[in-house]
Amino acid sequence: MSYIAIPISSLPGKQDIEIDVTINGQKQALHYRVELFYWGDCRVPTFDRVECIRQLLADYDRDWTLYYIGSPTDEFVPITFVKREDLVKQRTLLRAR
Repeated sequence: MSYIAIPISSLPGKQDIEIDVTINGQKQALHYRVELFYWGDCRVPTFDRVECIRQLLADYDRDWTLYYIGSPTDEFVPITFVKREDLVKQRTLLRAR
């Protein structure tokens, strides 16, 4: 799979991103969400950051699926989600090759 990188600033809160692309004449809309998760928001304090991320994502909106975990800082980790239906579209296009 090829990639196109689009820089997104690290602002607090959710950033909903909609991208309309045309690839070889096929149009598709892609929906991403970038959200910052703060280590201090872990329900059960832990030194294990993987467990903290599991806790933070346990009840996340089921219409979105984990797409990418960014580089963590001492305060937060940026996580990118993609709409589940868009991920299915992407996989279908990849298999069609």
